[in-house]
Amino acid sequence: MFPMLTQFLNSGQQTIRATRYIGQGFMITLSHANRLPVTIQYPYEKLITSERFRGRIHFEFDKCIACEVCVRVCPIDLPVVDWKLETNIRKKRLFNYSIDFGICIFCGNCVEYCPTNCLSMTEEYELSTYDRHELNYNQIALGRLPVSIIDDSTIRTISSNSQNLEDFLRIHKI
Repeated sequence: MFPMLTQFLNSGQQTIRATRYIGQGFMITLSHANRLPVTIQYPYEKLITSERFRGRIHFEFDKCIACEVCVRVCPIDLPVVDWKLETNIRKKRLFNYSIDFGICIFCGNCVEYCPTNCLSMTEEYELSTYDRHELNYNQIALGRLPVSIIDDSTIRTISSNSQNLEDFLRIHKI
């Protein structure tokens, strides 16, 4: 009789606990339902990306030693490195370097493990095109630095911090 009574009490406590968790989840859902949508007028207004944002990869041709570490650490072996061994100086000579951003998963392994820091991540996130083959960037396209969103006078930047967001909401009467 006693084990059956304790089992009944335990199941009752578990039911109360589960009901409380479901109620908390429902309250969070309701708190989000009361928010008004915030519409950003893209391309005239853009969000400032966070400091750790992983955008397009920037490549510096002069720093690269064609070690192919970026190819080895890439989960999909994406970077294409064309080089030739110069036997008179016993060094590799880099001819071509390319990355296809249509396939890239932006994991950042190539940037992390590059021994010469010739690769870096930029804040550019607008890699959209009608032709997939235009996303295959060679060393010239990878070498171009994108215009910073903050420095572009034609774009109104919207930060994720509260002051700029409050100004944005006040201006747009939200």
